[in-house]
Amino acid sequence: MKGITSIDDPRYVKAMSHPLRVRILAMLDERKASPNQLAGWLGASLGTVAYHVRTLFELGMIELVDETRVRGAVEHHYRAKPRPKPGVEGWEEASPIAKQAAVGSTLEVIGEYARVSAAAGGFDRSEAQLKRTLVQLDERGFTQLSKACDKLLERVEQIEADAAKRMGSDPGAGEVIETGLGVLLFEAARLVTTEKTAAGSGARGRRKRAPGARKRKSAPATGSVVAGAGTEG
Repeated sequence: MKGITSIDDPRYVKAMSHPLRVRILAMLDERKASPNQLAGWLGASLGTVAYHVRTLFELGMIELVDETRVRGAVEHHYRAKPRPKPGVEGWEEASPIAKQAAVGSTLEVIGEYARVSAAAGGFDRSEAQLKRTLVQLDERGFTQLSKACDKLLERVEQIEADAAKRMGSDPGAGEVIETGLGVLLFEAARLVTTEKTAAGSGARGRRKRAPGARKRKSAPATGSVVAGAGTEG
């Protein structure tokens, strides 16, 4: 089966359109698991989980990686396949339903990780971050902020690579800290709208583009959220 390379692929949209499938994918991103194991973690019936696992497999979102015998039966273990990561052009050209599926599933996973991590003390570290801000930008400022987010994520990859080298050279240096980081940049709709602000603020009251203005080259956005947390394990 041909791999999924675009969020506009109907298989991707279908896979991400059900909250239980989104949670299953998030778990199979972390480790391989069988439907029976997933059902226990999710608190759902085996029949329901097996149906969604079978659907994800048929859609090409997960792959069979192992088989084990349990009480005379064969148990299948799956892992999630890499999912498409659209760039600026890919996001801009994606259909509204594909964007909705991508945004909704991502927010659901971020929220799930944040809730579970908070309950486990993941935000207890003094270095943990939980910040939200609203800023007013022009087209150029929005583009600059988008690029700044890209630079932050590039720096995150380098920090992780450096940490891997240190831990590889000195296995006894300390416990691995499972760390979560979420970055959102979007055109914000105000929670409270007045007649004065409705016409010119946020995604629902977007100002008309001046004649000849450059077409936006990034996903819709103007508020930002940065959250990070770590748990030792």
